[in-house]
Amino acid sequence: MDNLTHTLTGLMLSRSGLNRWYPRATLLLVLSANIPDIDFATIVRGPLYYFEQHRGITHSIAAAPLMALLCVLVTCAIGRTMRGWVAAWGLAMIGVASHLLLDWTNVYGIRLLFPFSSQWFHLDLINLFDLLVWAVLLLAWVAPMIGKLVSGEIGAQPGSGRGLAIFALSFFLIYDCGRFLWHQRAVEILESRVYRGSPPIRAAAFPSPGVSPIEWQGWIERPDFVMRFAVNVMQDFDPAAGTIIYKAPPSAAIEAARQAHPVAVFLRFAQYPLWSVTPVDNPEGARDVAVTDWRFPFGAQALVDSSNRVISSSFHIGAQRTRPEP
Repeated sequence: MDNLTHTLTGLMLSRSGLNRWYPRATLLLVLSANIPDIDFATIVRGPLYYFEQHRGITHSIAAAPLMALLCVLVTCAIGRTMRGWVAAWGLAMIGVASHLLLDWTNVYGIRLLFPFSSQWFHLDLINLFDLLVWAVLLLAWVAPMIGKLVSGEIGAQPGSGRGLAIFALSFFLIYDCGRFLWHQRAVEILESRVYRGSPPIRAAAFPSPGVSPIEWQGWIERPDFVMRFAVNVMQDFDPAAGTIIYKAPPSAAIEAARQAHPVAVFLRFAQYPLWSVTPVDNPEGARDVAVTDWRFPFGAQALVDSSNRVISSSFHIGAQRTRPEP
């Protein structure tokens, strides 16, 4: 999830009652709810290196205690005391866990078992940004501040915001549970149909750009092609209405491209890789071999000559590419 969502989640955890455990609980929970994204520092070594490291070791279960301890040390340094550090460490673990759980629910995924396994875990329930979640969390954050201003004007006792914080966290949980059920329904619809005479070998559903839990982006794979759909789980589904994308047939050029470093890094991430091979004029007989994961606007490619040797390779985000590697 985005850092606004993580920050507001940490704040709501504090206001819900956890701020009673430790004097600087709010600071600690906000820090720990964001600390796994410290891997952003790897961007100094370039986009490809950051892409390779993102949501790896700092987002793993193995590193969670260390991530929490780092937040405790920062908070204690600010407060100039280590008093209550055990309770603080427990709170920080809750904050770190909230980050891992939220990242698990979205499409990008998370490598929870790193470094023992590089497997990506992703529930595909929610986009990286969700406007409805933002709205509820922001309301729960701002409303108590407005309430304090009003209470100050009329001389009433201001509220703590605890009720709204519990409501926001409960809404988040119920919202994701509801999306889980609708997601399962969307996948069942896709798996139960026949596409050009045969059932799919794989099907998946991803959140639509909006916030509607009944609308999903569907994806099915057959040996020679993939299809994309707009799926509304409350309406009839037409398996012939999707967009067909034909796969590039296996070739020596693709196998050569797999060995290029940017391509190999990308393939360790891609859950739904789609290859394309395009002839180019210079040098003569060369082919541009590209691989994408259609969920995201980035990919990798390699320029392969007529002898199936990689001339150059790159990782790119949208139209932007890194400097080719020989």
